Amino acid sequence: MVESAAEIIERVGKQKPAVEHQITYDSSSETLEPVYFWVLNFMNNLFGGKVEKLVDNFSSSPGSGHFAELSQKKTIMQDNVMKTLGAVNQVIKSIINIIYDLKDFEIRLSYYTDAKSNDRNKADAAMLGLKQIWMDNVDIKRGRGSINMLAQDLSFITLRDAFMSANSISEVKKLDLNERVIRILVPRIEEFLKWKDLSEQELEKRFNIEKNYLKSQINTLQLYSRWVKPYLKAAAQLEMNSDMDKNPALVTAFNTILLQLTLFGKNKFDFEEAILTNALPNGVKKPKRDYYSCVIVDFSFQGIPQKYGQHYVFGGRAVVNFKAYALSQDEVDALYQELKKADIVDVFKLIEGSTTESLDELKKDIDHFLNKGKLEEEAEKAEKEKDVNPFSALFSFINIKSKEKKEAEKKKGEIDIKKIKKDSYVESIVRNLAKKQAIETCFNVYDVYKKAHGMASHDNPYE
Repeated sequence: MVESAAEIIERVGKQKPAVEHQITYDSSSETLEPVYFWVLNFMNNLFGGKVEKLVDNFSSSPGSGHFAELSQKKTIMQDNVMKTLGAVNQVIKSIINIIYDLKDFEIRLSYYTDAKSNDRNKADAAMLGLKQIWMDNVDIKRGRGSINMLAQDLSFITLRDAFMSANSISEVKKLDLNERVIRILVPRIEEFLKWKDLSEQELEKRFNIEKNYLKSQINTLQLYSRWVKPYLKAAAQLEMNSDMDKNPALVTAFNTILLQLTLFGKNKFDFEEAILTNALPNGVKKPKRDYYSCVIVDFSFQGIPQKYGQHYVFGGRAVVNFKAYALSQDEVDALYQELKKADIVDVFKLIEGSTTESLDELKKDIDHFLNKGKLEEEAEKAEKEKDVNPFSALFSFINIKSKEKKEAEKKKGEIDIKKIKKDSYVESIVRNLAKKQAIETCFNVYDVYKKAHGMASHDNPYE
């Protein structure tokens, strides 16, 4: 069973409601929406327009028309998601292939760069590599007239070694070779030198084209991700809550619907104002944690879907529970964390796994090809701005460790529920004051609703 917000608060913060009120509104001839929106609008006035919807679950009986219509809408959304995810997968494959091609181009271009090096050994090694590439890809097309075949089949034993050692026509003529070998070698060396210049230009051109294509593919992938998220979210929202199927009010053949909604409003406790109003004595040190006066309103609807035009309206029975809490910042964060685990946000892991995580795996290569210049500039700038203080080196190791620790904690980002600290003496007083405010606010929502709808009410017992 999916936990409610109140159950999570009780489990996480060991906090039970400071006060609880309930209203039951039963009318099959009137719709349920006015009940929800009246409470929502009134709470927004009390909480500065920052009321949040924590839970939004529903389940329809399989035999109802509402179930059939929502199932059709969900199928359409799922089809759109699958089509876009298919396009995402194709783009990712394309990015991987482009990166492999760019690595090959980079290796090939490194030969041309090294061939111009002032280091004689590096330049010679690069020229030997280029000659081998030329013989394997260009000269081999001559068939029996290629250098390798001439050396192998026609006994031009010195031809291959002479070609590998000479880097210009003048060097060829200085070699101690017979005329037949020189006549073959001179045009081959000239052809190789022309090929070296032209192939370098062509490789650089293709390398730049591939880099631009990689950039466009990454932009396309990000665009597809942005497109698919609304459909993914809508498909998840249209899924019914299977935990509600065992509810006896949901009968297969009936035309019924169950709704669960939870509104959450919180006001930060004003510590300074409490001191000014003498609720707290002067000189009390402000606690490190913030505290909030919170009101949770749970709606449980049992409705009868009735179609009017293109939409459904719901009449039926509404049970509304009003609960007041005083929560610390840690408990509020833990509440959001626990709700998120069961929320539809988890559905986005599907698209995150196929886009963001995939790009993270390739990030090093992508940055190498697309942001190489920028990264070098940033590194150079950081080097220039480095602290010249002679003592900074002594503390650099500590600073690095501290930074890594903070980044690790930030990356982890999860609260250990078992390690939430208990209230100190001052914090317990602040919590009680925040609890008092929450009780009054909770009663106001409950009482004003009853009065606004002509129901019996009574004086505020908490004043």
